[in-house]
Amino acid sequence: MAYTTITDPSAYFQTVLWSGSGSGQAITNGGNSDLQPDWVWIKKRAGGTARSHQLYDSSRGVTKLLHSDAADAEQTQSQGLTAFGSDGFTVGSNDGVDGSGGTYVAWQWKANGGTTSSNTDGTITSTVQADTTAGFSIVQYVGNGSSGATFGHGLGVAPELVILKNRDTARSWFVGHLSLGFNYVTHLNQSTASDANSVYWNNTAPSSTVVTLGNNEGGNENTNNFVAYCFKQIQGYSSFGSYTGNGNADGPFIYTGFKPAWIMWKRTDAADSWVILDSDRNTFNVMDNYLLPNSNGAEASADFLDFTSNGIKIRNTFTSSNNSGSNYIYLAFAENPFVATNGVPTTAR
Repeated sequence: MAYTTITDPSAYFQTVLWSGSGSGQAITNGGNSDLQPDWVWIKKRAGGTARSHQLYDSSRGVTKLLHSDAADAEQTQSQGLTAFGSDGFTVGSNDGVDGSGGTYVAWQWKANGGTTSSNTDGTITSTVQADTTAGFSIVQYVGNGSSGATFGHGLGVAPELVILKNRDTARSWFVGHLSLGFNYVTHLNQSTASDANSVYWNNTAPSSTVVTLGNNEGGNENTNNFVAYCFKQIQGYSSFGSYTGNGNADGPFIYTGFKPAWIMWKRTDAADSWVILDSDRNTFNVMDNYLLPNSNGAEASADFLDFTSNGIKIRNTFTSSNNSGSNYIYLAFAENPFVATNGVPTTAR
């Protein structure tokens, strides 16, 4: 059996960098494969005024904007992301995506090319676009306010990570992570510790067909529209797990089974920011250029970790990534699988 079903991760996930023009432009990817993205997460890195993260997806449609660093309801930004292309996307002149003198990054995931279908697996009918090869689906549903309500996710296997947002009302983002347990929620827009309460997921892990909701307004407010991003770990392409800090500069090693392209993590037992690193903004170890999903702040620098051929090595004693005895959850996506389908292992950085 092949080590991985995905030999070229760039067919499903890519990072792209650009400099702002002030007038809008087409952004083209540079990976091994063309990538028509379905979820695009954009952040202004530097230059002028700091701007919020801008998140778009092809299910909700172009110009429909959410901020990872805010509880705000969905907005329409006419000069934000204006088109999804066959190998990238187009942005307008908004300073959050293409301001003159600004530098930008976007992280992109493929789902199903914007094609959706109705899903009746749950007690709530959902609208789903899914890519089962990459283990990713974008789900839209309307809340009913009832504990134990469920929506279908379309992956065919139980997702290990669910990120969801109330689109209509200012409510915090929900992140459910199997390593922490679905009796907890972590808020993407906050630095707060994870919160244990049945009102979030009804203390129920996702099944192969549905995600279960509690009655909290952030995930199931009656008549409100929601979007959920559901992920299943795929060997050699994605890894969703946890680790325990040791408080030592010779920090923990996290085995992912691939050379990472991107990682986001969060301390769960105390208040500390989410952190994102990627291999396009950091072309050599130690990885130091970081962004905070729960903050609109510009890119900053601190020696965090190494990307290796098969995982991640922590290289600091920061409380946000390596406090002794603390728990951290992470999600990571691959640049190259550790061993490709031809049996050739990837090289280190």
